[in-house]
Formats: sequence, structure tokens, C-alpha cells
Amino acid sequence: MNRSARSRLGLAAVMAIAVMACAPAVAPSASPASVSPATPAHWTYEGAEGPAHWGELDPAYVTCADGTAQSPIDITNPTPADLADPAFAYQAGVAQVVNNGHSIQANAAAGGTMSVDGVAYQLAQVHFHAPSEHTFDGSRTPVEVHFVHRAADGRIAVVAVFLVQGDTTNAAWDPYVKALGVARGAEQAAKLDWPAMLPASRLTIRYSGSLTTPPCTEAVHWLLMKDPVQLSADQLRAFTAAYEGNDRPVQPLNHRPVEIDTTGR
Repeated sequence: MNRSARSRLGLAAVMAIAVMACAPAVAPSASPASVSPATPAHWTYEGAEGPAHWGELDPAYVTCADGTAQSPIDITNPTPADLADPAFAYQAGVAQVVNNGHSIQANAAAGGTMSVDGVAYQLAQVHFHAPSEHTFDGSRTPVEVHFVHRAADGRIAVVAVFLVQGDTTNAAWDPYVKALGVARGAEQAAKLDWPAMLPASRLTIRYSGSLTTPPCTEAVHWLLMKDPVQLSADQLRAFTAAYEGNDRPVQPLNHRPVEIDTTGR
């Protein structure tokens, strides 16, 4: 697929599901964020409408250019910390999988939650980026999947799961993988076992960042799962066959604290 033809979800699209974030944006976006009543400007991942120009395309996107807590970032030497594990109360069920033009997004039925630091966030949707947007000492994984959540007060939390190649087919991920061929602008139902799609370990890397697409709203609570999930080579190819190159470049850390859970509880 032509990279310039790919764009990612804008804030308006997300509002249709009550939330979107990071990659495809979030409903009343990533935390306190205002939404322009006008149709958001079109953007892409390269050329005149690419990441280097997002802040110029629409006044609503100015944070993409002048924000100081942007995502993604390169993870280097995170500070060890004893962090309470996020508590997942996801429910397996039917999701509506849509090809939104920049990723294949699975909209979750109401009910699934992720709680951390005393705040409960509702699971809204899942989408992916290939290759990963976050890097580890400059290295990327083949795919990064964002589980996007929203709290009752509008705060956004994104759980990032990194996919790497293993030797066997991952049955838990196969329903989503099989839906990756949905046509652009179309949707289909898929029964997803959300809890089984997470890594067994609950150890995370955490920092405060932003949506990774316009309007690049800040104050997004990022939880990067420390352990990746293994999929087969064929499963990973299904992701890149759907979209590849839908990743925003790494952004300056600007002295933000980045913590890594070394114990969990």
C-alpha cells in the first residue's frame, strides 16, 4: 500500500466511538482537549502533510509542533520503580473491526476496564502501527498495538503491546489477524478474547505523553507492556500487508521521567 495514501484517524473519527488515542486519536481526545467543530485537516505520514508539517495543517494541530510532552519516545535507561500492576477486567466479546484509512481498528463493546493508580479506564478500541512507534535504545519491534482507554473524567490511558515473531500461530490474536483484510471504509464483526491478547506479565514502562496523531493532545498516560507477545511470521505479515509505515517519528523526551516496573504486585 502506498505510504502517502495512509493517514491516521483524526480527532473527529474518534469521537464517533467516545474515544481514540495515540495512533488514531481519541474522543474528547486524550484528556482535557477541545474539539474543533470543523472537519479536521487531512494529514499523512510523509510529504507536505507528513509529521514534520502536522502543526501547520490546522490550528487544532498546533501541539504537534510546539508540544513539550509528545509521543512516541525512545526508551533508554528508564528508572527502576516498584509500581502497582495495572488491573485488567477485559471481557471477551464481539468487536466491530473497521479499516479507517490509517490502521485496522477494533472497537470494543462497553464493559472492559483497565485500572491503574486508583483510576478505572474503559477500553474503547485497539489499533496498530507497523513498525512500532516507541523504540528501545533505537530499535523497533515489527508491530505495536495500542489498547486505548478513557476514564470518566476524560483522561486517556494507552496500553502498548509489542508484537514480535515466534514459532507458532498465536490463537488468541488470530481473530483480529483474520480481520485485518477488511476493505478500507468497511467493517466486520470479530469475536476477540481481549484478556488473552495481553502478555502474561503485567510489568510496564510508564510515562506521560501524547496522542501520536493529530491533534497530538498531551496528558496521555502511557503504559508500555514490558514483555512482547509472539505471533507467527504469517500473522505479522498480515499486519504489514494491511498497513506499514503508519508510525510517527520518535519525539524529544524533554526530561520527562520514564519508569520501569521491576517488581510488580
